Amino acid sequence: MENVALHAKKPTALLRREQELTQGSYYEASVRRPPPEAPLAGRTTADVCVIGAGLAGLSAALELRARGLSVVVLEAQTVGWGASGRNGGQALAGYASDDAVEQQLAPEQARQAWQVTVDALTLLRRRIAEHDIDCDFVDGYLSMAVNARKGEALRAYTEQLERDYGYTMQPIAPQDVCAWIDSERFHSGVYDPQSGHLHPLKYCLGLAGAVRAAGARIYEHSPVVQVQRGVKPVVRTASGEVACDFVVMAGNVYLNEYGKAVAPDVGARIMPVGTYIIATAQMEAERAEALIRQRAAVCDTNFVLDYFRLTADNRLLFGGGVSYSGATPANLREAMRRRMLAVFPQLADLKVPHAWGGFVDITMNRGPDFGRVDGNLYYLQGFSGHGLALTGMAGLLAAEAIAGQAGRFDLLSQLRHRDFPGGAAMRTPALVLGTLYHRLRDLL
Repeated sequence: MENVALHAKKPTALLRREQELTQGSYYEASVRRPPPEAPLAGRTTADVCVIGAGLAGLSAALELRARGLSVVVLEAQTVGWGASGRNGGQALAGYASDDAVEQQLAPEQARQAWQVTVDALTLLRRRIAEHDIDCDFVDGYLSMAVNARKGEALRAYTEQLERDYGYTMQPIAPQDVCAWIDSERFHSGVYDPQSGHLHPLKYCLGLAGAVRAAGARIYEHSPVVQVQRGVKPVVRTASGEVACDFVVMAGNVYLNEYGKAVAPDVGARIMPVGTYIIATAQMEAERAEALIRQRAAVCDTNFVLDYFRLTADNRLLFGGGVSYSGATPANLREAMRRRMLAVFPQLADLKVPHAWGGFVDITMNRGPDFGRVDGNLYYLQGFSGHGLALTGMAGLLAAEAIAGQAGRFDLLSQLRHRDFPGGAAMRTPALVLGTLYHRLRDLL
C-alpha cells in the first residue's frame, strides 16, 4: 500500500474550485445525510467494483445486486457530492444532442436509442415508488423559445419527435404562453407531460439507501488512484484495494482527478463545464404557483440556456450561465440573480440565500459516451448536462452487459467520440471560442 499512497495526488485546480462551489448548495442545506461510511482500508474482493457513488454508479450497483453479483462502491467524497447531487433536478426525455445520435445510427437504431431515454423516465419513477424515496418528484416540463425564429425551430423539432419516434408534446402558441408561465421573456413553447423534476440529492441519497439494503458495500472518502487492468482487475485507493472481475467507472469529470493511472484513455473524450444555480427565499404558495402554473420544470432553447423550477418549499431554483472556461463568474450570486430577473422581474424583492455550482461532463458532440475497455472495464460518461434520468439507465445497461445481456449497452456504445483537440491544455480555449459563436447567434 505504501507505493500506491505515493501516487495519490494533491487536490487539483478543478477539485479546489469544486470545493468552493459546493458551499452554498440549497440541496445540501435541505437534507439530513446519514452517518458517513468509513473509507476503504485493506484488501477486499467483489465481483464488481464501481467507481463513483453518483446516480450512474449507484444505479449500476443496485442492478448488479439484483443479478446476484457482489459489489463494492468507492466514492472519493460523499454520496452524491458531484453533479448527481447538485444539478438542476430536471429529468427529461432525449439527449443533450439528439443530432449526435441520429447522425451515427440507422433510423431504427435511433428510435431504439430515443426509447432508452423514455424508459429511463419510467425507471426513475419505478425506483422512487419501489424504494419509497421522498424526493419531491413533480410531473411536467416546459421547453420555451425566446423569439419567433427559435419558436419555429422548436415547433419543427416537436413535429419530428412525433413523426419519427411517436413522442407527443403539447404545443404552446404565443397567445397561450401567459397561461403557462408569468413571464414576457418567451415567445412560444411545448409542454412534455412525461418529463419532470425532483430534488436530486434526496433521490441520490435514497438510491444509496436502496443499494445498501440490497447488500452492496459503499466506502466514502475513498478516491481511486489506480486501476490495475487484467483478467482480475485491482482497484486501489491510498489505503486499500478491491480485487474484482469487472469495474464500472462512473466518476465522470473526477475520474482522473485523484490519480493519473485510473483511466487516462477514457478522460480525453470529455471535458468539465461549470454550471451554476441559485435558490430564492421561500415564497407564499400562491405566489410561487402564479409563476409556473403547473409547477413544471422549465428550460429555454438557447445554446447557453437558462433552466428553472419551483421547489417543494416554494423557492424558485434558477440555473444557467455555464462556464466553458472553468472559471467561476465573478460575484456568482448577483450574476445569476440578474439572469433570473430577466425572466421574472417581479421577484426583485426576494433574497437569494443560496448560490452554488459544479462541473458536468460534456463530449464534443454532446452525445453520451458509454463503452468498455480491455473487455471487463465499463465506463459511463458524457451525459452533457442531460443525465438525471439517463444516468439511472446507464447503470442498468452496464449491469445488463456484465450479466451477459449487452444489447442496449452495445447500441449506445456504437456512438463514436473524438478527443477534444489539443489535450487538456487546449480543449478549454477552443471550446470557449466555439461557445462565443453560439452566444452571438442566440443574441441575434
